[in-house]
Amino acid sequence: MKIFNKKQAVTISVFLLPSIILYSIFFIVPIFQTFYLSFFSWNGIKSSPFVYTGWDNFILLFQDEAFYLSLKNVLIFILGSFILIMPFSFILALIITSKIKGKRFFRISYFIPSILPLTALGLLWQFLLKGKGGLINNILVSIGLDRWAVDWLGDPDIAIFSVVAVNAWIFCGLNMIIFASGIVSIPEEIYEAATIDGANGFQKVIYITVPLMKEIFKIFSILAVTQSIRVFAQVYVMTGGGPNGATEVPTTMLYNQSFVYNNFGGGNAIATFIVVTALVSTVVLNRLFQGKASSA
Repeated sequence: MKIFNKKQAVTISVFLLPSIILYSIFFIVPIFQTFYLSFFSWNGIKSSPFVYTGWDNFILLFQDEAFYLSLKNVLIFILGSFILIMPFSFILALIITSKIKGKRFFRISYFIPSILPLTALGLLWQFLLKGKGGLINNILVSIGLDRWAVDWLGDPDIAIFSVVAVNAWIFCGLNMIIFASGIVSIPEEIYEAATIDGANGFQKVIYITVPLMKEIFKIFSILAVTQSIRVFAQVYVMTGGGPNGATEVPTTMLYNQSFVYNNFGGGNAIATFIVVTALVSTVVLNRLFQGKASSA
């Protein structure tokens, strides 16, 4: 069965062509260039020689202990997404889709961190979390909790958790909107039938809202994993990957290799790893949720 005739197909193609060209120029082509350059030794200067090194950049990458620490930090970001962002965003979505008064105010206030520049937010939290003179530590000292006042971003044992907590605060609002879109798409008649059957609010959430939002949870999972793999701005601004590499992630390693050490071959190898890992994670999560849906 044909959906479009030949004339309609041509019209659609003409309108799609500019966006396809732009997408290819600014996304597809750079990905292939990144993969290509990862096999060369190059310092980033156009006139400097390209030296083909084969898989050496990848071999050196996987022999680097700092790289494995960066992967560990990515896993912490992923866990933080599911432990902090998912439940809080879902609860906030329930609040802004309920019938409480002033929900528009709550919706705006929760969403504001998601629309502000990450650099500005990183600098804000860097000021708040300073070991000496930081607002949070000053408040803790003023209420007699001196032992809780620590160097949140300077202590290697807790710095990554501080950045993950800030990351959760930034993205809760965005994911709140995603969850809210799933909640409002559920027909009201289902809730009315559950009310007639004697279900309370908690039971409606557990037995109606959550099961009917599997697609939304899939979207959240994919975004949480891929954003954790490519997290950069908040880490770079708040800690720069320190102290002593405690908050290093693949993207900060990419930046340092490319623009600090002028090792563009090594930087492109890291970029290739990030792209491939994000792509594989997306495919795996899609298959996982499809398997759950078919078994259900």
